[in-house]
Amino acid sequence: MAATAHRSPGTLTASGAEDLTAVPVRHWGRWSAAALALLSLVGLIGSLAKNPNVHWDVVGHYLVADLIFDGLVTTLWLTVAAMAVGLALGTLVAVMRLSGNPVLYGLSTLFVWLFRGTPLLVQIIFWAYAAALYKHLMIGIPFTTITFVEFDTNQLLTPSIAALLALGLNEAAYASEIVRAGIQSVDPGQTEAAHSLGMKPAMTMRRIVLPQAMKVIIPPMGNETINMLKTTAYVSVIPAHDLMSNIQDVYAQNYQVIPLLVVAALWYLALTTALSVPQAWLERRYGRGTGRGSHVSPLRRMFVGVADFLPSNRNRKG
Repeated sequence: MAATAHRSPGTLTASGAEDLTAVPVRHWGRWSAAALALLSLVGLIGSLAKNPNVHWDVVGHYLVADLIFDGLVTTLWLTVAAMAVGLALGTLVAVMRLSGNPVLYGLSTLFVWLFRGTPLLVQIIFWAYAAALYKHLMIGIPFTTITFVEFDTNQLLTPSIAALLALGLNEAAYASEIVRAGIQSVDPGQTEAAHSLGMKPAMTMRRIVLPQAMKVIIPPMGNETINMLKTTAYVSVIPAHDLMSNIQDVYAQNYQVIPLLVVAALWYLALTTALSVPQAWLERRYGRGTGRGSHVSPLRRMFVGVADFLPSNRNRKG
């Protein structure tokens, strides 16, 4: 903590020099603003707690309802599956974009341009109504009538599968850029050294480049996972029976819109908070040796700041 020094008249040290007393700098404006913000927050929470229009009894009833838990299961498996698809396909697209083959580079660039350049909501609705474009999906020899397998598009692309395709492909476009940035952060000398030892490009990428790129890739992927959890709410437009879909089904019948939205907000906040814990650990784990390694959680930083303001700690530091 910053401090100023002033002379204590008449006080001499053993060497005969005057003793200096350190006086900590008081940030009264900063703490006044913090107190005002805290009082505003307490007032808002108190207003919501006393507001009869929130219907906290309805919130408590549906917070643990079976229908809500069914939606949570769908939301969670969509998040995990879409992130798995996005990470696997995104890694492949990133490697293709870094390839010297113009065809692979062109196809991967087109993929990123298409799925990153169109709204996710449009993609979800497109996959849900893909049967209007192709009533049947067939696997066979092109430009012939020979067909090996044929599917009914309506039966194949259920709302859940359509949601998974939309979320996974959209995430792959963004994940590819994260992976590409991680690969490019690795010193090219690493690749040259591996090639000089006779390692093939695929083995070099798998054993040398990608393990070192994880330091750059994994922390932002934690943010993408949290964002994916919240993005699954978009699939309520088809509906895919996720958390938000089930919430909408309920308030469409009982017209308790605000209480049901509070239920959805509380569950999303709980899940994102749970995901923030491993994300913070990963940031510290893969940020060791860099400036990011000193990451401190907001809660711990707040407690440290309050402790520094206490008179006992100020006197001890002085």
